[in-house]
Amino acid sequence: MGVALPRRIIVVGIVASAIGLSVALSRVQSPPPAHQPDAAPPLVEVLELQAETLRLPVHSQGSVEPVTQTALSAEVSGAIVKVSPRFVAGGLFETGEVLLQIDPSDYAAAVKQAEALLQQRQIEYDGAAQLRQKGYRAAVDQASTAAALASAEADLACARRNLERTRIRLPYAGMVRSKSADLGQFVTPGTPLGVVFATAQAEVRLPLSDGDLAFLDLPAPGKEDIEQAPQVRLQARLQGEQRVWPARIVRQEGVIDERNRMHYLVARIEDPYALDGSRPALPVGTFVAATIQGRAMPNLVRVPAAALSQGTRLLLVDERDRLLIQHSQPLHSDDEYAYLSAEALPSTRLVLTALASPVEGLALRLRGVANSTDAVRGAGAGP
Repeated sequence: MGVALPRRIIVVGIVASAIGLSVALSRVQSPPPAHQPDAAPPLVEVLELQAETLRLPVHSQGSVEPVTQTALSAEVSGAIVKVSPRFVAGGLFETGEVLLQIDPSDYAAAVKQAEALLQQRQIEYDGAAQLRQKGYRAAVDQASTAAALASAEADLACARRNLERTRIRLPYAGMVRSKSADLGQFVTPGTPLGVVFATAQAEVRLPLSDGDLAFLDLPAPGKEDIEQAPQVRLQARLQGEQRVWPARIVRQEGVIDERNRMHYLVARIEDPYALDGSRPALPVGTFVAATIQGRAMPNLVRVPAAALSQGTRLLLVDERDRLLIQHSQPLHSDDEYAYLSAEALPSTRLVLTALASPVEGLALRLRGVANSTDAVRGAGAGP
């Protein structure tokens, strides 16, 4: 009994100490949490969009084809006795140059026979006329000799034409595209001889959608004015280099292609083979990319293509330097720019910096405002 009392006193003391410690700890106040400063608004680069009058470029493509091309064929029969050294694929020839000669012997003889017959008919006619004047012949006899004379004249003209047809030549300067006949070959009327084309001009058919035509100043079919026609820049890679040639729209084909519902414009290139040596040649058959000069359209802004997301979304800055998300459908676009009406935009300050989570009304810090016109000049861009 005497030993149990001190143990109770010890237990009671431990419990009392624990309670007192607990109360003391509960009265100690926790230090206030450290103040977390607000995150700084994101820093963005801004482009000031400038309304301009622009000629929107319209893009297309096509193959270069000759304006004038001729499939040569024989008009008379005979053996080919002469071939020009220029009558080869790629050979250049001058206006009126003889490319092929068919044996003319029989046709030259036919001309002499026709000349002799004409001379005889002329004598008969003159004699009949004299006899009629003296009253020895009736008028019908003179008319008969006159008809025979006219027939002889026609025969001579036909014989001369056939002789001329033995010489194959063209009324233009050009190039041989293909050769189908050669020296010693016997040909008959209709035998293919080759294909040639004029080198003075070439054309490119350019397919365009109905929407593309809205950006071009085009006259009605049949009323084209070459001097006022839209200019075209043709580009192709030849001999390892990107080259450019000037052209003009000379007409529009007044029919819509039923297969693809496309309109076709025709661009013409002067002197495609650059025979004067002033620029690189543009061979027939070359596939070219075409940029057509559009009509002048006022109050447009030019937006870098990279700044337009999802096809229509623009990030703008309002007057309070807060983010403004705008959806606008471009009037036209290419690889570098999208073109929009300035009236469709509530602000002209465009955000160029990519934002991870753009939210309408987000506060922004502006790094600097560049002018869109100056930016385009610096990049050397523009239609």
